[in-house]
Amino acid sequence: MQFSVLASGSTGNATYIENGEHSFLVDAGLSGRKMEELFAAIGKKMSDLDGILVTHEHSDHIKGLGIVARKHKVPIYANAKTWTAMDGLIGAVPVEQRFHFDMDTIKTFGSMDIESFAVSHDAADPMFYVFHANGRKLSLITDTGYVSDRMKGVIQASDSYVFESNHDVGMLQMGRYPWSIKRRILSDVGHVSNEDAAVAMSEVLAEKPTRIYLSHLSKDNNMKDLARMSVEQTLQSKGIITGEYVNLFDTDANIPTKLIVV
Repeated sequence: MQFSVLASGSTGNATYIENGEHSFLVDAGLSGRKMEELFAAIGKKMSDLDGILVTHEHSDHIKGLGIVARKHKVPIYANAKTWTAMDGLIGAVPVEQRFHFDMDTIKTFGSMDIESFAVSHDAADPMFYVFHANGRKLSLITDTGYVSDRMKGVIQASDSYVFESNHDVGMLQMGRYPWSIKRRILSDVGHVSNEDAAVAMSEVLAEKPTRIYLSHLSKDNNMKDLARMSVEQTLQSKGIITGEYVNLFDTDANIPTKLIVV
């Protein structure tokens, strides 16, 4: 199994996953043209996708969804409340391309199992996904105000993570955002800070080589070096030495990572 974080952050989100037999896109939060460019950058074609998995209806996750799905005749998977929330936002989608993926369920596509799980975000019914294939496990978790014990149980002992590390609390508090937005980000339905993300990581990592891609970094309230340093320091305070079993990486907003083997 391999994946690429095509885009991550408030300007748009999309992640590509494949196992040689099936390929999926999680979210399509950029324009159709930009999505084409990102796929070309990793040498893939959207027409080969087996489906687009939607996490929630915010624009930075569905901006190009309808365009991509209609142009390339790709099935869309989302839960019932998210489908309702997307009505009027993505244009008409043919009924044969509309599929339900319920919360807390597993769908099997050949040798790939995809597991959905709830997160805490200010959307209709937000959820993220864990991919299981060939004895390997990839967990995607962003856009959540906190990481619950239930979430930790689902993502436990993954081989690779795409993990939200959205903001530095001090930068956010001192920054230019109005208090209403700061309160929303800091709330239980907002976004996870660097430190809180690292604490959650420390409770799900297994003693095996693990790659963690720090994602959905705020362009105004975080910096790549700061996020990585904060996570490293917190993990080390928990007795987890990065660089031995845990490798930390960060994702650029609209620069896709190379295809990464899980």
